[in-house]
Amino acid sequence: MSTENEGNERNAAEAAPSVPSAPPVPADAPHGPPGGAPAVPPQPDVTATQPQVPQAHDPATTPMAPVPTGAPAHTPPPAPQSAADAGWPPPPPAVPAYAHHAQGGGPVWGPPGQPHAHDAPRKRRGGGLVAAVAVAALVAGGVGGALGYWAADSNDSSGSSASTTVAASTNPQDLKRDPGTVAGVAAKALPSVVTIDAQGGDGEGGTGTGFVYDKEGHILTNNHVVASAADNGQLSATFSNGKKYDAEVVGRAEGYDVAVLKLKNPPQGLTPLALGNSEQVAVGDSTIAIGAPFGLSNTVTTGIISAKNRPVASGDGSGGSSSYMSALQTDASINPGNSGGPLLSAGGAVIGINSAIQSTGSSTGQSQAGSIGLGFAIPINQAKNVAQQLIKTGQPVYPVIGATVTMDEKTGGAVISDQGTGGTAAVPKDSPAARAGLKAGDVITKFNDTVVDSGPTLIGEIWTHKPGDKVTLTYKRDGKTATAEVTLGERKGDS
Repeated sequence: MSTENEGNERNAAEAAPSVPSAPPVPADAPHGPPGGAPAVPPQPDVTATQPQVPQAHDPATTPMAPVPTGAPAHTPPPAPQSAADAGWPPPPPAVPAYAHHAQGGGPVWGPPGQPHAHDAPRKRRGGGLVAAVAVAALVAGGVGGALGYWAADSNDSSGSSASTTVAASTNPQDLKRDPGTVAGVAAKALPSVVTIDAQGGDGEGGTGTGFVYDKEGHILTNNHVVASAADNGQLSATFSNGKKYDAEVVGRAEGYDVAVLKLKNPPQGLTPLALGNSEQVAVGDSTIAIGAPFGLSNTVTTGIISAKNRPVASGDGSGGSSSYMSALQTDASINPGNSGGPLLSAGGAVIGINSAIQSTGSSTGQSQAGSIGLGFAIPINQAKNVAQQLIKTGQPVYPVIGATVTMDEKTGGAVISDQGTGGTAAVPKDSPAARAGLKAGDVITKFNDTVVDSGPTLIGEIWTHKPGDKVTLTYKRDGKTATAEVTLGERKGDS
């Protein structure tokens, strides 16, 4: 999935083609130096909170297809990097007459002497039908013309020369839309959505979207939207009324692809968007997306929830940050520049943050392709938890099981590696997984009731929870199936 800066959306590849296997990755959470990691990273440290990622945004009760990879929905052009500068975790792996003619001797429309339709040879009946329809149209035109003449004649006879057209009402009240309509929802939400301009110190940058999270001036968006300007760059947020405000990063989470900004001089009367409950979303529910696709601010598109719990691994398109999500999938049009914007329910509540798109690539020579009807959003329940932590401490907290899993998507589950990073144990002593009895070589096939088909799927599911949550893992060992209850641990930060 492409990230969402001006014209750069995270492109999410739907589960379809098989993906090459990757080195073992910790199921705990992503980790690694912000500057990046080798193109073929070593086995991640089991204590890390950010696992290795295939590219990135929707699970089911049947075995899942390979994890989609995606491209961010923001629009900054990716800067080329060497293998040594690639981010950690590494980018995700590569990867739908009628006819009524006269009977008897009755008259037939047409010039004198024209044969009756029923007299025409059977083999020419097709042409007769066409002619009959054409004649009927002419008759109707004649009647209409006569009526029109009569109306005009009546007006003339009254001595009036006024126009017969009728003007639409200009009463402002008549221009209002019912709150339940798309227009009504959009009118209410647009003043709380901002277009984010992120410019890095090296001149790289792009455009994305964000929305007002609280009255204190916090803006919720994607990490990949602001990453280029997070350190020495410049950030600004422009509201739908055209007013622009400088902003700064409060905190960002690469693994979750969530970031929180703060307006430096926020205006009075900010109206936060209402947050919904993404757990209550159903496939088929209507959706409304707002953002700045290709820099076109205040764009509104509609669709439905086309799938839930879609395992998606997302990269920022530059080999830098990678993230996992158990995403909401929507067919609302999402393009580069939509990243970080709200995905709304029919009632106007935020149910997700638009983050990635599935794309077949560009056929016009452009660097980014557009929407094909498969967009992915981070569920708002997860994003809210991350935002609260970032505002409170400035750094993310990732739930972990304390085991390193491989990223091979052809194993029918998440396989616990033989060893962790640098030859360490894949299941360290006193880790949550060790306490639950899990061992290297075990294949995790379910997380609670969700089928797990790969390491990325497991990580995405783990990250929908909080440290301290108790979950049930179903796994296979030596051909036998067993279950284990695990209390999730935690890891702080992305490094």
